[in-house]
Amino acid sequence: MEIRKVQLSGGTTYTISLPKPWAQEHGINSESLVALHPNGDASLLVEAVEDGEQAKRTAVVDIGTADANALEQQVTALYVVGFDAIELRDRTGLTDNQRRTVEAAVSELSGFELIEATNTRIRVKSLIDAGNVDIRKSTLRLRLITLSMLEDALSAIADRDGELARDVVRRDTEADKLFAMVTRHFRRSLTNLHEVEKLAYSRNELFEYYYVCRQLERVADHAEKMATFASSEQGTIPDPLVEHLDRFGEAARGMLEDAADAVLLDADVEMAHEALARRDTLCRDIDDVDRELYDHGEPDAAYTTGLLLDSIERIANYGANVAEIGVQQALRENAPSS
Repeated sequence: MEIRKVQLSGGTTYTISLPKPWAQEHGINSESLVALHPNGDASLLVEAVEDGEQAKRTAVVDIGTADANALEQQVTALYVVGFDAIELRDRTGLTDNQRRTVEAAVSELSGFELIEATNTRIRVKSLIDAGNVDIRKSTLRLRLITLSMLEDALSAIADRDGELARDVVRRDTEADKLFAMVTRHFRRSLTNLHEVEKLAYSRNELFEYYYVCRQLERVADHAEKMATFASSEQGTIPDPLVEHLDRFGEAARGMLEDAADAVLLDADVEMAHEALARRDTLCRDIDDVDRELYDHGEPDAAYTTGLLLDSIERIANYGANVAEIGVQQALRENAPSS
């Protein structure tokens, strides 16, 4: 840290000199432009810019040795870490399979578009500006999708409805897509001051929304897992066990909904505290049933039910994580500071 004295220039303008080593490192001279970011905590951030704009981040990746899975993972990772554009190259020539893999990966990433494809390279660019993204609304959308998936997964198990179960599995793609978008903008906000300004939320708020989305995405994955069992194991779970699954699942879903409301809809923080207490009771009840599973004399049904109970218990714990964020948020916003 360096301490500089503020000077009054011309009777009306406050000036301060920039540290020379920093200016030289970033190519700052008398004609350079810098961006100033005043913050509410009495800090002022200074950022070097080019021609008044922040440089776009472009990644160039050689994909010649990547198989389809690795290629899809690379495209998704480059999106999530925040690159504005990516260029995928293969000097030996791109195959049809590589192109299809990239197209499939890009189709699951909000705002990414394939803008050029030649024999040796593919260019992908982000076309959505952060100013047009509302992270809170995106989190609310993910909440709606996740709760709906969980409700329908439980119904598919109770009613032995294979078609409804398969529909739940299909919806997981939309949950993944929303979570990837929220993660992208959150990670960009950690290093990009313009991103924070455009998103119009503080970094504290962005972290809270990202964290809630992370828990919701995990719940959606478990709803998908439960639905997969429902579509392939129809008729194998006895009715008494189905009743336990339905009761525990609805309890976990209600707890998650209340916890999310505490964070996203300004509900009373007591809802978050109550959700945490309900988690503890629910997990004890689940453990009691889990210990008795193999007393039913149907090992296959006991095994499947055990896996489903594990998913429900994990969902309850993810809901508790959301509730904890709700408590932290309330204290951050309302606790008096000395």
